[in-house]
Amino acid sequence: MQLLSWNVQWCCGLDGVVSPERIVAHALAMGAEGGGLDVLCLQEVAVGHGGLQGGPGGQVAQLRALLPGWQVFFAATIEGFDAQGRHRAFGNVVATRLPVAEVAQHRLPWRAEVGVVSMPRGCLVVTVRDPGLGLVRVMTTHLEYHSAAQRQDQVQALRALHAEALAQCVALPGAAAAATPYATPVHTPHAVLCGDFNLEPHEAEYAQLVAPATQGEAVFHDCWPLLHPGEKQPDTFRLFDRTWGPEPGACDFVLVSDSLQGQVRSWHTDSATQLSDHQPVCVALG
Repeated sequence: MQLLSWNVQWCCGLDGVVSPERIVAHALAMGAEGGGLDVLCLQEVAVGHGGLQGGPGGQVAQLRALLPGWQVFFAATIEGFDAQGRHRAFGNVVATRLPVAEVAQHRLPWRAEVGVVSMPRGCLVVTVRDPGLGLVRVMTTHLEYHSAAQRQDQVQALRALHAEALAQCVALPGAAAAATPYATPVHTPHAVLCGDFNLEPHEAEYAQLVAPATQGEAVFHDCWPLLHPGEKQPDTFRLFDRTWGPEPGACDFVLVSDSLQGQVRSWHTDSATQLSDHQPVCVALG
């Protein structure tokens, strides 16, 4: 299974051009190097948020048109109305050509902090059926930028979501008739967590993200150090645009569950593209 994660900045390149077409073409070309992309996870996708640079429009519909034969799932983290009508922004997208077994949307904690600029954050989970790996929970997220305290809360919530899913595998809920909402959903220990975490490997929140499991928790493994122990991950943010800081850094990660840590085959990024203010990360599993 080959997965690509990318914060696409509402498909706005550093040239100011908003183009879902360029994003999709570039992602598919990166995946082609490994035999074809199976899952595409995007962050900062917008619908009808005309106040953003370039006026992004209906990007979910555009993505669906650009990916014929794929299923495209969208979870907005901000949804409201303005003078131009309804808008949904900074949402997470999971698109896949694999069969889909289940979809879930989770709101992450939003700590009250007076005077701190922040916004709601979420995690979109799409469980796919991979021919080699079986059921895999694909989790994509985008954590708060302006507050370390909020990121800490959100990291803990992501670990708790995974722990809850693992507990369901061990203690399956009771069976119910397939025609009712109580019908037993699918369960799997396999999980991939990816996205823009707005934290870097030297920060305390990263240590929290990959910390060993404690009572009632579950662990995630960062794919880069699994393949390249002791080596610095290539930077994925601020390579060209230094609006958000003076130096490049790595804040876009793909992590896997315990059950998949032996299945990570490759990790690569494109450090040259300027189609967003982040760089894409592509991982192959199985």
